[in-house]
Amino acid sequence: MAPSSVIVTIDKSSNISLVELNDSDTSVFLEKQKTASTKQFSWTLLLKAHRILCFFPWVAMGFSKTLISVKKRIALADNKRDEVQYKERLIYRFIRVFLAISIVALFVEFIAYYQKWDLNFIHEFNPTTNVMGLLHWSYMGWISFRAEYVAPGIMMLSQFCVVLFMIQSLDRFILGIGCFWIKFKKIKPTIDDSYDVEDADSFPMVLVQIPMCNEREVYQQSIASACQLDWPKDRILIQVLDDSSDELLQMLIRNEVNAWREKGVNIIYRHRFIRTGYKAGNLHSAMSCDYVKDYEFVAILDADFQPNPDFLQLTVPHFKGKPDVGLVQARWSFVNKDENLLTRLQNINLCFHFEVEQQVNGHFLSFFGFNGTAGVWRIKALEESGGWLERTTVEDMDIAVRAHLNGWKFVYLNDVKVLCELPESYEAYKKQQHRWHSGPMQLFRLCLPAILKSKISKWKKANLIFLFFLLRKLILPFYSFTLFCVILPLTMFIPEAELPIWVICYVPVTMSILNILPAPKAFPFLMPYLLFENTMSVTKFNAMVSGLFQLGSAYEWVVTKKTGRSSESDLLAFAERESKSFKEDKIQRRLSESGLEMLGKLKEQEAPVEPKKKNRIYRKELALAFLLLTAATRSLLSAHGIHFYFLLFQGLSFLVVGLDLIGEQVA
Repeated sequence: MAPSSVIVTIDKSSNISLVELNDSDTSVFLEKQKTASTKQFSWTLLLKAHRILCFFPWVAMGFSKTLISVKKRIALADNKRDEVQYKERLIYRFIRVFLAISIVALFVEFIAYYQKWDLNFIHEFNPTTNVMGLLHWSYMGWISFRAEYVAPGIMMLSQFCVVLFMIQSLDRFILGIGCFWIKFKKIKPTIDDSYDVEDADSFPMVLVQIPMCNEREVYQQSIASACQLDWPKDRILIQVLDDSSDELLQMLIRNEVNAWREKGVNIIYRHRFIRTGYKAGNLHSAMSCDYVKDYEFVAILDADFQPNPDFLQLTVPHFKGKPDVGLVQARWSFVNKDENLLTRLQNINLCFHFEVEQQVNGHFLSFFGFNGTAGVWRIKALEESGGWLERTTVEDMDIAVRAHLNGWKFVYLNDVKVLCELPESYEAYKKQQHRWHSGPMQLFRLCLPAILKSKISKWKKANLIFLFFLLRKLILPFYSFTLFCVILPLTMFIPEAELPIWVICYVPVTMSILNILPAPKAFPFLMPYLLFENTMSVTKFNAMVSGLFQLGSAYEWVVTKKTGRSSESDLLAFAERESKSFKEDKIQRRLSESGLEMLGKLKEQEAPVEPKKKNRIYRKELALAFLLLTAATRSLLSAHGIHFYFLLFQGLSFLVVGLDLIGEQVA
C-alpha cells in the first residue's frame, strides 16, 4: 500500500464505508489548514495591535494625570518660603545651566540617531568627504572635540571621585569589621564600683539641663521624664532652660516647673532676656550660675528626649574610679521610626551611626562626636576645655573635639537607649541636615590650627583631620553629589568617559547592605535607602560648601519641628493627669492678678485652628530630577543598560523629593 494512503476499517460496515485518502486529497486538507492558520495569525496580529493601541492611551492618561497632580502641587506650593531665597544660589544656577545644555544635547542626539549618524568616536574624520549638512558636520566635529579634549578631563575627575568613593567605602568596611569584633567578643564598658543605695550621700551631685526653644509639643513630657529620674532628690537639680519667644508658652512652661516643684522635685526655670548663641549660648548661660560649682556632673537632655528613670543609674557610675573620663554618651532610640518612609530611611542611617561609628570609635579610640544630648559630662572636663562656645552651629562637636585635645576620654553605652523623635517632614529633615553638615566645616576651619598645635599623638591628629573631618564630613557629600549627580549624567553625553558598572551598581549596593545591617528589619527598603541617600547629597553638598566658605546660611539655626509622640505608659498617664481643669486651677492659684488674663489666653489656644500646611517645591531637587531623566533618555539611544535604570530611578527619586511627596502628609 502506498505510504501516503490511510485506510480506516469499521466492523459494522452497514453505516460506515471505507475511506481512502490519497496524495491529491491530502493537498486539499493542507490548503484548508493554511487558510485557517493565516486567519488565526491575522486575528493574533489584530489582537496585539489592539493591545498596543490601548497601551498608548493608558500611558497618555497616566502621564496626563501625573502632570495635573504636579501642576496642582506647584500651584499650592509655598514659593515665598522657597529655599532659593538663600544667598548661595550658585549650585542651583549651575544645575539649571547643566540641564539646559543637556536638553539641547539630547535634541541633537535624537537627530543624530534617526539620521543614523555615527554616535561613537571617529578616529579619522575628513570634512571634505563626510559632510552631510551643517548640523552633521558640527556634530561630527563635536565628537572629535569631546574625545580629544573633554573626555580626558571628565575621566580624571571621575577617577578622582572613584578613589575617594573607594576610600570612604573602605572606611565603612573597617568600621563594620570593628563592630563585628565587638559583637563577637561581647565587649561592653564596665563599671568598677556602684553607689550605695542606702547611703544617699555616696551619690555625686548631678545637674540635669533641658534646653528648649518654642517646644510647645514636647515640653511637658521632657520635664516629666527628667523629674522621674531615679536619683536621690537632694543630689540632683533640674534646670529648664527656656529660650522660647512666645510669652504664653513661657508661662505654661513655668507653671509646669512649679507643679513639679510642689511635688518635691528640685527643679528651677530659667529664661534668657538676651537669647544669643542658640543652644550653645543657652547652655553657657546656665553653666555660669553660682550654684553649678556644687555639682560634679551635668546631664543634657533635649526637649524631645525621654530617658528612662534609670538613665543616671546606668551612666554616672562609669565615671567612678576613672578620673580621665569626661563624657558618657547613651544611644538614641526613636518612637516614630515606623511613622513613614522618611523616618524609616533616617532610622537606617542613625542606626549605623550609633551601632557602628560611635561604638567602634568609643571602644578603640575613646573618642567620638558628642551627639548634643542624652549624654553626661564631667563639669571639670567642660571647664578645662573652654566651656560652651557660640562660634558654630555644632556646639556638641566643638566641645567634644576640644575635650579630646585636652586628653579627656569618652565612653559610649550602646545598651542605654533614650527615646526621642525623628523629623517627620522633609522640610524639617532638610534643615536639620543642613545644620549637621555645614557646622562641621565651620568647626574644621576653626579647629585645624589647634589640632596641629596640640600635644596629642600624631595618630590622633591624623584621625581627627583625615577621618573625623575630611573623610566623613567633607569627602562623603563631595563625591556623592559630584559622582552620581554630575559626572554620571555627563557621561551619557560623553560616552568616551563612561563610568564602569561596578561603580554605579555593585559597590553602592554592597555599602548600602553594610549600612543597613544594624537595622535588619529595614532590608525591604534597601533600594529606596540607596536612592534617597544620593538624593540628599545635593543638600549635604550645599551645606558643606556653605560651611567651608562661610556663605549665607552657614550659621542658620532652625529648631527641628516636634510632634510630641511618646510610647511610654507613664508619660501617657501623666498627660491624662494634666487635664484642662487642673491647668485652669494651677493658673488661677499661682498667677493671682494675671490669672484671669492668662486663663483667657489659654482657652483661646485650647484648639487653635492651624492653617493648612502648604506644599513646598524644592527647585534644586526638581532641576536635578529633570537632568537625570534627560540623561536616562540619552542612555536609551546607546543601550547602556544598568546606567539607564539607575538614572531613571534616581531621577524619579529626585522628582518625589522635589515635589515634597515624601515624609509627613500635607494638604
